[in-house]
Amino acid sequence: MTFLPTISNDEVAALPTAEFAGRIVVVDDESKIEAACRDLSSCTVVGFDTETRPSFKAGVTNKVSLLQLSTPETCYLFRLNRIRLDNRILKILTAKRIVKVGADVAGDMRSLHVLRSFREQGFVDLQQLAAGSGIEEKSLRKLAAITLGLRVSKAQRLSNWEAATLTPQQMMYAAVDAWICIEILRRLERRGDDKRG
Repeated sequence: MTFLPTISNDEVAALPTAEFAGRIVVVDDESKIEAACRDLSSCTVVGFDTETRPSFKAGVTNKVSLLQLSTPETCYLFRLNRIRLDNRILKILTAKRIVKVGADVAGDMRSLHVLRSFREQGFVDLQQLAAGSGIEEKSLRKLAAITLGLRVSKAQRLSNWEAATLTPQQMMYAAVDAWICIEILRRLERRGDDKRG
């Protein structure tokens, strides 16, 4: 199986929308951290992403609002504007044995390091992996389109991630962004197996 190196916006728009069929758990209270981290620490691969409330003023950037960590079945949305970047969460981010997969991991890490200093381990960046498979695109939207034939909606990207309550649309958007990273990784790895086989 070979992947297209690029795809047009029109081609992406024609694809079916990616939907996360699993459970979405909002972690907005210290009491919910333990159970979430226990589940995540039992996994070998976890999807990873962050969201930040957009700033429409030049030179002004907000702190990261949301950390998404997803298993194939459950996506946890850690509301970092409500809870601290707890040691139990850092344990996941620094565990070598748990593969955390995302797109533009370095950018997300810069945001998280503003909150706390830690040494992340076990991260895989899909942008680098995809380049090794001949894919020239860098955005998660286009990576999902090329590898999975699915369209990742970007409608909620500039919404308020510090709102009192996240809307169902925001929760689905955030969950898809993390979960789909696992699916893209699987597809890229399967192609590697096909080539070797």
